[in-house]
Amino acid sequence: MENNGANFPLHFLGNRLEFPPVETANQDGLLAVGGDLSPERLLLAYKSGIFPWFNDDALILWWSPDPRMVLFPKKAKVSKSMRKVLRDDSLTLTQNKYFHEVIEQCAQVERKGQEGTWITSKMKSAYTELHKKGFARSYEVWEDGNLVGGLYGVDLGGVFCGESMFSLRPNASKYAFIKMAQELDAKGYRLIDCQVHTDHLESLGAELIPRKKFMELL
Repeated sequence: MENNGANFPLHFLGNRLEFPPVETANQDGLLAVGGDLSPERLLLAYKSGIFPWFNDDALILWWSPDPRMVLFPKKAKVSKSMRKVLRDDSLTLTQNKYFHEVIEQCAQVERKGQEGTWITSKMKSAYTELHKKGFARSYEVWEDGNLVGGLYGVDLGGVFCGESMFSLRPNASKYAFIKMAQELDAKGYRLIDCQVHTDHLESLGAELIPRKKFMELL
């Protein structure tokens, strides 16, 4: 079993572009506090198996949970009802065309059991900058000319790190997720990082794996 980090003090980041080893994260996966959301630090974080997650009035928190929720693209589950949705022409998909709108919707759409959003103004600015540099990508779902769903994340090439998704109509985010998984599978991507467990992600085929295995795949 990996060290759960219980004996390690919390690491506070300064200006240096570095992170502590992921094995030093605590039992909840919290690894470090502070630093910034520059494109360079964000890319280093994702390449190191780390992601930011914090509230608007808090310091930046950096996480590397164990186990890690991932989807192997070939294992994406498509239910009978979703197979019908995928065959239907009522929904269409675009990529990387409306990144700003997708991240705004992900921040605004209410979710059951969740108060507020972790997609703060700082986060939106940071990922928009990553998008401009070609690393953050979005998938948009349309119905009758209206944006009804989508998702965004960080594309490392071979690994896609999903950040958030939204639906304004039933199955829209599932449509985006499944279409993305199928595309990435065809391109030979190793996995989609989903970060933490949710029943919704599990229903789509995502699974928990040890952080050590995740780091090897990364």
